Amino acid sequence: MSRIVPELRRLVLLAVGGLALLAASAQAELTIEITGAGSNRIPVAIADFGGEASASRTVTAVIRSDLERSGLIKLIDPAGVAMTEASAPAYDEWRRRGADALAAGSIGEGADGRREARFRLYDVNKASLLTGSAFVTSKPMLRAAGHRIADMIYEKLTGEPGIFSTRVAYVVRASATRYELHISDADGQNAQVALISKEPIISPSWSPDGSRLAYVSFENKKPVVYVHSLASGKRVVVANFKGSNSAPAWSPDGRKLAVVLSKEGGSQIFTVNADGSGAQRLTADSAINTEPNFSPDGQYVYFTSDRGGSPQIYRVGASGGEAQRISFEGSYNVTPRLSPDGKTMAFISRRDGGFRLSVMDLASRQVQVLTDSHKDESPTFSPNGRMVLIATESGGRGVLSAVSIDGRVKQRLTIPAGDVREPAWGPFNK
Repeated sequence: MSRIVPELRRLVLLAVGGLALLAASAQAELTIEITGAGSNRIPVAIADFGGEASASRTVTAVIRSDLERSGLIKLIDPAGVAMTEASAPAYDEWRRRGADALAAGSIGEGADGRREARFRLYDVNKASLLTGSAFVTSKPMLRAAGHRIADMIYEKLTGEPGIFSTRVAYVVRASATRYELHISDADGQNAQVALISKEPIISPSWSPDGSRLAYVSFENKKPVVYVHSLASGKRVVVANFKGSNSAPAWSPDGRKLAVVLSKEGGSQIFTVNADGSGAQRLTADSAINTEPNFSPDGQYVYFTSDRGGSPQIYRVGASGGEAQRISFEGSYNVTPRLSPDGKTMAFISRRDGGFRLSVMDLASRQVQVLTDSHKDESPTFSPNGRMVLIATESGGRGVLSAVSIDGRVKQRLTIPAGDVREPAWGPFNK
């Protein structure tokens, strides 16, 4: 392995196609295989929702799938029992089935064509109502309604926010000459194409409000950093300096980007304003410095550097200063990504000849290896900090893998039509 770390290895020509979001074909949607689950899962029954039949089936299926994928919920078979939010639960019967919680609801259809989604969540053992809600939706947004209900159930039962309504960006290599930047729901469905390229697309990065993606394009025969508005399809150049411009990462307030520039020699970390103004250099040495990532409080920028002879992880103040080494265990540690609470750092470490996802408790500096694969890269945290999504390989093809930070919950996300790379998990919906 050369001293060039993954971000620099992935710098390749990018020819961008259409910038407006385009519908993706069904075969390009991710399919998810659950390969592990947490211990002590909460047993929950999701009764068949009532109301308009087709809409209710769609919403019920989404809720069940979301909760099952969480690894923290054990679904109890409702045996075809249908209930609405107005039904009186048969608590003794659900208790005998082994459920600790029960959800029921309905999808109603209004005269104007809109739908109303309603649900209630019950504590079976206490025979009491835990929560409930009603909100207006529409036929195209039925899956979104299911994700929203699953989020509310998950949060009520676990005490942490659900991530089912969030989005994921990733790159699909559909053929040798076609690469697509996709944005999908967290379950891989409802995929949309944001970019089309004849060459690989790299380094997508979500703005904190989820409205924009930064990425690197080589369409002008050199690497240039753009920010792309997902609503309008418009983009602006934020780094087009002499030499290389790469590896964009947003500040927590969305006002700045950390980028890697070579305009003053070498590969150095800079910050620039989101409109491209105000470039400020943070590192100053002859080493390769790359893969920046802001700490959630905005005080530090973590990055990869080989200044000590091998790639390791460092951090520097967001306004500059002396860099501090963070990783010491092993001879190859790259791609630092901090959890939303700033307590954990995910990164890729070389272990037993392979490149594996690891996490470090930043207070104790204890490291845990979470995977046994060999070509992990591009870690990205879920917005609640419970899961880390990575790109890896299976059967010689690129796939995505989601792993809980304790290593117990594991999922594999694949697309039959091509390789999947470069994941970036979006923020909570505002």
